[in-house]
Amino acid sequence: MTTDQIVYAVFGVVVLTALILDLGFLSKKNTTITIRQALQQTFIWVLLALGFFVFMWLEEGQKLAFEYLSGYLMEWSLSIDNIFVFILIFDAFKVKEQHISRVLLIGILIAIVFRVIFITVGVALVAKFAWILYLFGVFLLYTGYKMFTASEDEAFDPHNSKIYHFLKKFLPITNEDGHGKFMMRIGGKPMYTSLFVVVVLLAAIDLVFALDSIPAVMGISMSSLVIYTSNIFAILGLRSLFFLLRGAVNEFEHLQQGIAIVLIFIGVKMLGEHYINMVMDKNTQVLLSLLVIVFSITGSILYSIFSNRQKNLPKDIKDNTL
Repeated sequence: MTTDQIVYAVFGVVVLTALILDLGFLSKKNTTITIRQALQQTFIWVLLALGFFVFMWLEEGQKLAFEYLSGYLMEWSLSIDNIFVFILIFDAFKVKEQHISRVLLIGILIAIVFRVIFITVGVALVAKFAWILYLFGVFLLYTGYKMFTASEDEAFDPHNSKIYHFLKKFLPITNEDGHGKFMMRIGGKPMYTSLFVVVVLLAAIDLVFALDSIPAVMGISMSSLVIYTSNIFAILGLRSLFFLLRGAVNEFEHLQQGIAIVLIFIGVKMLGEHYINMVMDKNTQVLLSLLVIVFSITGSILYSIFSNRQKNLPKDIKDNTL
């Protein structure tokens, strides 16, 4: 076996084992996940991802390992933005607490399948038509700019989405949740429940985010190994991260700007790769990308927390701190 094949095999075993444990013990029907459980699960997923980083370093070397870590951190930060939209979807369809964990898991598993397809097609296209990377770079610049300048008034409304209207047009849908089922019979006729609609929306929204994240990770590395593993590890941690962060959504109002800076940086890097390669070696580029990702995301989170605390201070105290 080649080194890449060994790494893929280990990655597959780790992910498959984790999913079996998740499906068998953590995703039972009609169960709820507490903040403590979410914290434990998030810690396990992050620990697995970092453990794989160490394994990558030992098997593939420093450069590919840091590319993986950069890709994972970027995908992980983008997944936080995913979670904000997921929360809107669950609130809009009034999904009961006991159904959220299972619905999230199914939506994420579907998203993984489609992401694998997207990545495979994307890598194949870039391998055949290298100039596509420049299109990706322009797209990331545009997306980053739109994200940085977006206002709160542009919030996503699940009931007004094209996906929801498409489902309503072609499928018999009921507003009931079917007590956890995805299909039920009303008056003898089969009807798709609101939980079915939520699963479809979750998977579809993740695909929309993949249009940003997959080109972005290609801006860090063109290694299929790095792209697949960083994406899948980040997605697998989405569910526990959802339960951990959903009570703190409003605490990260500036995170979107931090993510936008990362996308713009990678877009510029993709467009100027020829000139950057003339003045900077690949290892330095990878470390620079990692630093920009860490400082942008960490900085936007800390600034969000500081900004919210300033808003909540009494006026007289606030005036004295300015």
